[in-house]
Amino acid sequence: MAIEGECFCGAITYSISSPLRDARSCHCSRCRKAFSAQASAYAEVDPEAFEWKTGEDQLTVYQIQPGFGLQFCKVCGSTLCGIYDGKVHGVTLGCINGDPEVEIGRHIFVGSKAKWEVMPEGVLQYEAGVPIDT
Repeated sequence: MAIEGECFCGAITYSISSPLRDARSCHCSRCRKAFSAQASAYAEVDPEAFEWKTGEDQLTVYQIQPGFGLQFCKVCGSTLCGIYDGKVHGVTLGCINGDPEVEIGRHIFVGSKAKWEVMPEGVLQYEAGVPIDT
C-alpha cells in the first residue's frame, strides 16, 4: 500500500511505494527555522519509490549547499522533502496523510535544542548528529 502525502493547501501531492526508514527529529537551530517548530520530523525514503502526483510545478527549492536542499510548496510554504542531487531522499512526517507506519527512533542535535523545549523520555538522544558507528 502506498504512502500518500500533500502540502497544507493541497496543491502538491505525492506517493511513496516503499516503507519509510530511519525516522528522526532534528533539534538544531536551522531545522527550527526551516520547519517553524521546535524540531523537524522526517524519515528517509528510497528515491526510486517517490513520485509527485500533482502540483510539481508548484514546488520550489531552497538550496542549502550544492546538490542538497529542501523542496516546499510555493503557495502555502509547507516543507515537503529533502533532496540530494535532484532526487527526494527524505520526507517530512507532518505532510503524510494517515499513519506513515514509522516512529521517530532518535532525536539529534539536542545539544542545541530550544531552551523552552522538553525532550521526551525513552527515545535515543544525541547531542549532535548520529555517530558514524550507529
